[in-house]
Amino acid sequence: MSDFPPIANDPDSRRRGMRLRELTFVQGCREFVSRKAGMTHAMDGGLWLHRHIWKGEPLVHLVSTDRARLVDFGNAVGLRESRLQYKPLKDPRTGQRREAWHWDLGGPVYPPLDPRLLHAPEGDGTNGSLSE
Repeated sequence: MSDFPPIANDPDSRRRGMRLRELTFVQGCREFVSRKAGMTHAMDGGLWLHRHIWKGEPLVHLVSTDRARLVDFGNAVGLRESRLQYKPLKDPRTGQRREAWHWDLGGPVYPPLDPRLLHAPEGDGTNGSLSE
């Protein structure tokens, strides 16, 4: 049992960021330069961090077809399961819609950039860098 509050409620922003960075790594969250590669990862039950801007604010969708993995992540962060969103997505390999879910992660639970999570194809010119 941790002496710290759930990550979402941790008042120490530096500690919260470090805890969130480690959790995303340990839970197997991954980012991709290619949207198709990220979607494929999610369709295979992986946890795909998809960064974007919504109403001018940075936001991350944590996407997967593996609902249980998403629930585990949410529990570890301190998110209510009722906030997990269901949205069927098209598998880029088959064109078929599949059940999928995602968390909206922003504000105090916005995952910090972490090069360990980035999966980029060889020779794509990113040199492993992440951008928001």
